[in-house]
Amino acid sequence: MESIIAYLTKNKETISTMESATGGYLASSITNISGSSLVFSYGAVTYSNKFKIKMGVNKDIIDKYSVYSMECANSMSKTITDFTNSDYGVGVTGKINDPDPNNLTGDNSLVYLSLYDKKKEKYYTKIIKVLNQERVLNKEFIKNEFIKLFKENIMKEL
Repeated sequence: MESIIAYLTKNKETISTMESATGGYLASSITNISGSSLVFSYGAVTYSNKFKIKMGVNKDIIDKYSVYSMECANSMSKTITDFTNSDYGVGVTGKINDPDPNNLTGDNSLVYLSLYDKKKEKYYTKIIKVLNQERVLNKEFIKNEFIKLFKENIMKEL
């Protein structure tokens, strides 16, 4: 994560997160790094559908594709980018080996990760299969997948 913070700082760019499945783990991982206040704009934990919608995720996307979908993750990443006027937005939704009685659809071990690049108006996405039983290990795995996604798509020119 340090290299991402250094990259954003060097390029005077910002990032924000809207997290559901990871419950703020990415935001916490970013803010654990000294100097992150220069690049981290905002982190929203929108665990419920109600608050995803209040933040700006279109209810029709959730109704049509489910809250556990790449369409929802993409909407989350763009919504948080627009809300904060950040250069990049991250959206994370899915289930971490736990059924959701409020949202019965979807695989209980799939997480949808979306990184939105405002300048290019482009989404970079990854579907992650979580395999660990311990939630914190799954969140760490998702964080590492986010780091790979960012480096492969945003920092690739380095």
